[in-house]
Amino acid sequence: MGRYSGNAASIEALIRPTQVHRDVYIDDEVFDLEMKHLFANTWVFVGHDSQVPNKGDYFATEIGRQPVLMARHTDGDVYVMHNRCPHKGTKIVIDREGNTGKFFRCPYHAWSFKTDGCLLAIPLKKGYKDTGLEDSEAARGLAPVGAVKNYRGFIFARLNPEGPGFDEFFGDSLSSLDNMIDRSPEGRLEVAGPPLRYMHQCNWKMLVENQTDTCHPMVAHESSAGTAVKLWESLDKPEGTTKPMAMEVIAPFMSPYEFFEDMGIRTWPNGHGHTGVHHSIHSDYSAVPGYFDQMVEAHGEERAKAILGENRHNTVYFPNIMIKGPIQQLRIFIPLAANKTLVESYIYRLVGAPDMLLQRTAMYNRLINAPTSVVGHDDLEMYERAQEGLHSDGLEWVNVQRLYAEGEDMDETAVENGTTERQMRNQFHAWKKYMTMTMGAAQ
Repeated sequence: MGRYSGNAASIEALIRPTQVHRDVYIDDEVFDLEMKHLFANTWVFVGHDSQVPNKGDYFATEIGRQPVLMARHTDGDVYVMHNRCPHKGTKIVIDREGNTGKFFRCPYHAWSFKTDGCLLAIPLKKGYKDTGLEDSEAARGLAPVGAVKNYRGFIFARLNPEGPGFDEFFGDSLSSLDNMIDRSPEGRLEVAGPPLRYMHQCNWKMLVENQTDTCHPMVAHESSAGTAVKLWESLDKPEGTTKPMAMEVIAPFMSPYEFFEDMGIRTWPNGHGHTGVHHSIHSDYSAVPGYFDQMVEAHGEERAKAILGENRHNTVYFPNIMIKGPIQQLRIFIPLAANKTLVESYIYRLVGAPDMLLQRTAMYNRLINAPTSVVGHDDLEMYERAQEGLHSDGLEWVNVQRLYAEGEDMDETAVENGTTERQMRNQFHAWKKYMTMTMGAAQ
């Protein structure tokens, strides 16, 4: 057993009020414990129910290191189960998505299961007569994940049967999801195509932290967004030329420090938080013809203005997703190793809204988050430099002290200066809490 395994005190010692130890990013044992404890004790995003629109549809993914699948059952509900046959352990599906018909069939011995996981049939079942199979775990079929919640189409699961309830874990932070969904005149979203996937040679928490780091855009993105802005400004444009959609998307990354200070950061308990309390880089996009009228018809003018006037920037849902409500995007940071993270960037269609909104969302995703993006490479270089630099023995601690106030309470919602690192401290407060929730004390 290593120095951290099964030892809550040693994990807690990695987190200080204004510092975190480098091992939270680079130590393989700490990573293993995250997969075992953190990703089992928290509510983790699985997928969207529009990815399984028809009965028999399934989507396979992982929670931490646990292979799971979600499937649309004959009753119309979405179920989340461990992707493992209860007989010999064979993975039931290996394709990312598909339609299994009325049942799943194990490819090894042909045990079959209903799409809610219940055992359906076993070949030569007489071979189990008088063996007590009916009282075994195997007879119960595909093991369900501990707890599942479909929140307005977004499927979350908690691996551990015991733990915080969904509403307890997310609380008021669900307002960001609500705003993204309410931007549809019909109150529904649909996943628009497969995600963009981008491999990062760094720890997953670096990407999560970066979502509310507002002191880096004007520095790290000067070579990309800054160059684009200079080129646009240097063009000899006829009077009245409107800024193209691509420039509307990329130019705000070069906003000054004061812009980010004034936009504010809100933190919620359990590691959730968002930038853009008062305004954001998404606030000044051009209006889409006809969209506001559709929203007024659906929600009334006052409610439509309230929905569209909320332009939050990045909302982090701890542990590992971020959403952008104004452009209907979700990024999931999938930990593969202490120094390797796969990022998947999904975009959503606002059902009933003009197609131009989806066009802007797709453009943003390509320009900012794709492996071929303009902006994303800037962040990637910083992450990988940090992953390498943290192996330096010059210092062992990482500083997250900006705008720290002694005695700050992470169990309270707070709104602060938009360049605070409180949300990073908030994430590590939650990290320590959920890492040690099911871990023994030091012996």
